[in-house]
Amino acid sequence: MKKTFTPLLAVLATTLMLASCNSETTKTETETTSTANPADSVAAMAGDSARMAKPEGVMVDGVAMTADKDIVDNAANAKSVSTLVSAVKAAGLVETLKGAGPFTVFAPTNAAFDKLPKGAVAGLMDPASKETLKGVLTYHVIPGRLVAADLKDGQELTTVNGEKLHIAIKDGKVMVSNGKDAPATVQIADVISSNGITHVIDGVVLPLAK
Repeated sequence: MKKTFTPLLAVLATTLMLASCNSETTKTETETTSTANPADSVAAMAGDSARMAKPEGVMVDGVAMTADKDIVDNAANAKSVSTLVSAVKAAGLVETLKGAGPFTVFAPTNAAFDKLPKGAVAGLMDPASKETLKGVLTYHVIPGRLVAADLKDGQELTTVNGEKLHIAIKDGKVMVSNGKDAPATVQIADVISSNGITHVIDGVVLPLAK
């Protein structure tokens, strides 16, 4: 993602302004989407691991991500997403992502965060930027349970942030983007947790400034 720090700050500032305006709308969209998604039934949740033919759990960093743990607890056991876990804590989203959900999370790796302009991660982790950080992180979260097989080329998903996340499929690889910048590619798909699905990606996706 070739950006300078100045445009990044503009994007983050816009996200902060949108967070307040969209809070009620996002809540409604989240409830509606979760209710409307047929994959959200108890039976579907219980069958995700079997559906993926990996009841033993997906391996991330040599550790099995198992369906008896929630999204946060599984992520905490994977060293390659430790920056994301720290960011979730700093944004005050731990309890949310440990909740019933269900959620689909596109989880950037540590290397993905390292691609951001110098100082960007530190700036986001600053307590003064908590709402901005929350806006960026929730742009990676979709209400409902979506495994890779549910994602289609050209699909647009409404995030918890309230903005659209764009899906592309190329050569069998799932990619996500804001519709303008270079997409992030799913490196590890279908990490099944008790309250949702995680797809590990190689880039941080930022909502577009308006």
